[in-house]
Amino acid sequence: MVTLANLLDGHQPDKASITIPNGPTVSYGEFESEIERVAGLLAASGLKRGRAVSIVLGNGLDFMVIFLAVTRSGAIAAPLNAAYTVEEFKFYMEDADAQLVIVSKGADAALTAAADLSVPCAVAELDEKGHVTIAKNGSELTKGVDVTPPSPNDIALFLHTSGTTSRPKGVPLTHANLMASLGNIVSTYELSEEDTALVVMPLFHVHGLIGVSLSSLRSGGTIVIPPRFSASTFWQDQSDTDATWYSAVPTIHQILLMRADDDGAPKKSFRFIRSCSAALAPSVFSDLENRFNSPVLEAYGMTEASHQMSSNLLPPGSRTPGTVGVGTGVEIGIMSETGSLLDTGKKGEVVIKGANVTPGYHNNPEANSEAFTNGWFRTGDQGELSDSMVLTLTGRLKELINRGGEKISPLEVDAALIKHPSIAEAVCFGVSDEKYGEIVQAAVVLSANSSETEIQAFCGKQLAGFKVPERVYIVDELPRTATGKIQRRHIAAKFAE
Repeated sequence: MVTLANLLDGHQPDKASITIPNGPTVSYGEFESEIERVAGLLAASGLKRGRAVSIVLGNGLDFMVIFLAVTRSGAIAAPLNAAYTVEEFKFYMEDADAQLVIVSKGADAALTAAADLSVPCAVAELDEKGHVTIAKNGSELTKGVDVTPPSPNDIALFLHTSGTTSRPKGVPLTHANLMASLGNIVSTYELSEEDTALVVMPLFHVHGLIGVSLSSLRSGGTIVIPPRFSASTFWQDQSDTDATWYSAVPTIHQILLMRADDDGAPKKSFRFIRSCSAALAPSVFSDLENRFNSPVLEAYGMTEASHQMSSNLLPPGSRTPGTVGVGTGVEIGIMSETGSLLDTGKKGEVVIKGANVTPGYHNNPEANSEAFTNGWFRTGDQGELSDSMVLTLTGRLKELINRGGEKISPLEVDAALIKHPSIAEAVCFGVSDEKYGEIVQAAVVLSANSSETEIQAFCGKQLAGFKVPERVYIVDELPRTATGKIQRRHIAAKFAE
């Protein structure tokens, strides 16, 4: 299997590939035919190979068909969060040099952004038979052509990751990167055609897309895709489909735990439960295992590594609360500030090597020179390896705020705050939170009258809701170091008191 065009090869045509709760179940044969048909429609409409298509669709069958059809046609899939503002959409579409934007009906912010950039739009829908229809300039696409498959080194997926710069960085991932990662995930969890995965993470994220959906399809298993995570329907969906596993951020695990008894959750449920995208507290690990009687496997992933880098293992393999396990087809090291590899038991920056790692950030030579050292990719996370090569993460070197798996660049929030006409200085920071792991807060110095709620409303017009500070402290001055620097961790500690 060399590209995503081969993802469905060798699977039983009549086996269920995707189930939509209260909707259709699509076999592998039907799914493959649909991908080929839609790829042909897109190619015939003028889609160019090697250029990006922004996809703004919710979780569902239409997303999976469009995503795989775009990559099948040789173009680059660039999924985006439908919650973005017009300005955010414009940045992401422009940075990816999108040739087309595919949206669902009612995606007004994305449509406005595309219109402002003069990027063509197409609207995707499912008809009554569960087939994808695409309308461009108000006319449904009906003409198709045969499509040449992509090559392993072609870019398949283009995502953005928030770094320590004020703007998110573009991460291109090749077909070869993705197929290597999918193989690693299938192998780690011994996924097979007997497995059914319940998709609760958004498909515009590597966690939901690569960590669960594409890996399950790679193994010949079935994916169950509700439109969004809903604790009230989760156990019914699990029961109806005999789902054998799910993967989520700790926030979702905690919600399911809190409601478990009220929702009549079974005492024995999944073959395993996976946790990723934010640190899982050891107490939550234990509560999950005890309540749902399933092994909990915490994993470590990032966009630049096509998601998974390490994981705890299925029994009888090791799984230790508070760790993220061993490298999963990925070489892991710990590096000093000077670029030398450290011995086990020493803390330093987590670095990785593997066929899953991005060839480099998009149009960002400065970021690439910082990220790669002697062939190792520097994750920006601090950690240590045990003698048995189990990785424990001990903190983030980068100043990202990790709100329930959503990585937020504090400089991006600072930039939004400082645009406010009454704010003279601003700094945002992450604060520990039981539900989300971290939440965004900020401190500001005013030059004219304003209020916390007015500042939050102002930010809400520029930033997606999850990036808006949940508390805004209005202060006379911001604490600084002796050299006049503002340090987020000091400010966060001050307000945490």
